[in-house]
Amino acid sequence: MQRVQRPRVNEEITAPQVRVVEADGKMIGIMGIDEALQLAEDRGLDLVEVAPQANPPVCKIMDFGKYQYELQKREKLKRRQQQQQQLKELRFKINTDKHDFDFKVRHAREFLEAGHRVKATVIFRGREMLHQDSGVELLQRFVDAVSDIAKVEHPIKSEKRHMYVILVPESKKSGKRKEKAQ
Repeated sequence: MQRVQRPRVNEEITAPQVRVVEADGKMIGIMGIDEALQLAEDRGLDLVEVAPQANPPVCKIMDFGKYQYELQKREKLKRRQQQQQQLKELRFKINTDKHDFDFKVRHAREFLEAGHRVKATVIFRGREMLHQDSGVELLQRFVDAVSDIAKVEHPIKSEKRHMYVILVPESKKSGKRKEKAQ
């Protein structure tokens, strides 16, 4: 199990002298640890070691509970802003009709525009295994249909009774350049 390392607080600080900073960033100066702890206690706050590698270590007088709460809020916001990319799969059969093909291409475009990866799979049943060239042709037609917004991550590959290709959305910057060019 991985332990999250948190900064040392109050009596956990071991350095004999520390550089003390107020919560608003104003420098107080270098003083002994006992004097710094007393100063923090007089203000009703905690002494938190923010830069232990400095010489002497830098400690800030602040409310440690509030500091931890702010850190948790920032972490949660960072996680929320990260874009989660999923792999969406579209399945075709060797005799997929034009309308069904167009319908699935439309869905693939929506997935790619949302930033997801798309896996297009052709499933072969029974004697259809003899016509793998038709599967390659179908997937190539699919790749060509979405080539303006996607690029091939994994080329067409065959595994047992499946043939697939994986597409990823092109970077958003290059998409904007194409729009400006038109």
